[in-house]
Amino acid sequence: MRAATIRDGRIEVVEHPDPEPQDGQLLVRVKAAGLNGADMMQLAGGYPAPPGVPQDIPGLEIAGEVLSCGRRAGRFEPGDRVMAIVAGGGQAELAVVHERTAMPVPEELDWTAAGGVPEAFTTAHDALFTQAGLMCGERLLVHGAAGGVGMAAVQLGTMTGARVTATVRNEQHRAQIAALGVHAISTEGFASEGEYDVILELVGAQNLSENLDALATGGRICIIGVGAGAKTEINLVKLMGKRGRIHGSTLRNRPIEEKAIAARLMEKMVLPGFASGDLSVPVTETFALADAPAAYERFLAGGKLGKIVLQT
Repeated sequence: MRAATIRDGRIEVVEHPDPEPQDGQLLVRVKAAGLNGADMMQLAGGYPAPPGVPQDIPGLEIAGEVLSCGRRAGRFEPGDRVMAIVAGGGQAELAVVHERTAMPVPEELDWTAAGGVPEAFTTAHDALFTQAGLMCGERLLVHGAAGGVGMAAVQLGTMTGARVTATVRNEQHRAQIAALGVHAISTEGFASEGEYDVILELVGAQNLSENLDALATGGRICIIGVGAGAKTEINLVKLMGKRGRIHGSTLRNRPIEEKAIAARLMEKMVLPGFASGDLSVPVTETFALADAPAAYERFLAGGKLGKIVLQT
């Protein structure tokens, strides 16, 4: 099979042996695979894949057709359309996934859209609801709302009845985010817009002090992105006075059991939103697998709105 491959700090598309499904796994013919910030970190040498996962093939989300099933894999059959988060190896013609982490692709989604769902929407749903406990009527602030996870988060917040504010650096993108039914604002001076029960941090440490200023009493700050920096100083007295909570989260290194729970919650709470029209997948650009180096260059150039997806 061909796969996007990390070679000496750059992406090349080269041949690899075909993977084989083990117990409980599915062999999937990948039709689409989204790019994510974690892939850029892995390319730079800062986010290695966990043990047992290809170290040189990036890719954390796939959508494709089941080719074969390993022993004791009975939830899906060959020919089924599935999508899944994976710990790596997704940007290839073939990938193996554990059937417990796989989800059916909704009829409303084509392959390209499906390739941009698993990582973005699972990450956003887990952070907002499982981790931060966002509830209907609460005020939500999403930093970095123009990215794939950010756009998923603002849609999920709106769908659940939260009052959503989103910071967007690019002024042109701000209007497009506002069209999703949220209050889109500049990244400057966001704390003056009011207090927030939940703040989803996708940008980095530079926002943390002002996040504390903007936090409501009993509020929660969930950090899932640090692309703009990971270190800062904060005033803990502010946190104590707000009776607030700061926590961080990642998906990649979680055990299968936790990823399976996240997938079942996606099936129950998120996937119906695509059928109802409450949710959409924001794909800004697609590239063929053979053009993976160009896709990475486009991602690293910044200024995108939504997802970049590789098509195989």
